[in-house]
Amino acid sequence: MSIFYWMVLLFLVTYEPVYGYFDYQNFKRRVAQYPLDRVKYYKKVMLGLWIPTLLILTVTAFGSLNFQDIGFKGITINTSTLGTGVTYFSLGLAGLYLVSLIYYLIGSKVSIKMRADIAELKKREHEKIAFKDILPHSKEDRRVWTYVSWTAGITEEIIYRGFLIFALFQLFPGLSIWPVLILSSLIFGLAHTYQGILNVIKTSLIGLFFAILYIGLDSIVPLIILHFLIDYVGKIGDDGE
Repeated sequence: MSIFYWMVLLFLVTYEPVYGYFDYQNFKRRVAQYPLDRVKYYKKVMLGLWIPTLLILTVTAFGSLNFQDIGFKGITINTSTLGTGVTYFSLGLAGLYLVSLIYYLIGSKVSIKMRADIAELKKREHEKIAFKDILPHSKEDRRVWTYVSWTAGITEEIIYRGFLIFALFQLFPGLSIWPVLILSSLIFGLAHTYQGILNVIKTSLIGLFFAILYIGLDSIVPLIILHFLIDYVGKIGDDGE
């Protein structure tokens, strides 16, 4: 199995950080002239996420791995690995964030003003980001972007939290928990090189927070739900959403 772990690890540190970066640069040059390329690019992104995910799930189903190894199990609060303080602090932050997500989700449904305010805030923020070319413009863009968001929420948690953390422990048994969590988070951040160095750092920190939650909850299921919900709430303010 170590060969498989190395193969996936090599894919993760080369495909998105290298190929994904240059492919995005090509996309930026094309999309200004050919807006329909945006949907094609979205589909390519989804394919690049689902292929390794399905491979991991296939090996898990028919190989020596099992689904518990990659985090598909019931929630159990685990304070022994990272300590009571770190575990409950991270769970508390996640709980507060979850409440805020639900607040904005419900508020956008019942308050036209809140929905309009969120849409205006998103518009201002989108103008500032370095990778705004990738954001949806047309109705078709937004439709496919929904699938991109959901794909990212599901596949990234399986790949970068459930599988990668387990694989790193198998490949480097001498490493303690924190180096493994940091390394997995850095690899997750590098998958976003096309967004620029600042967003690589930001995404790495978010990945570390999710990795801590994963260890604290001893299950990947709530992370998939949380990630999914973050992406869904992020669509508030889009036309037709």
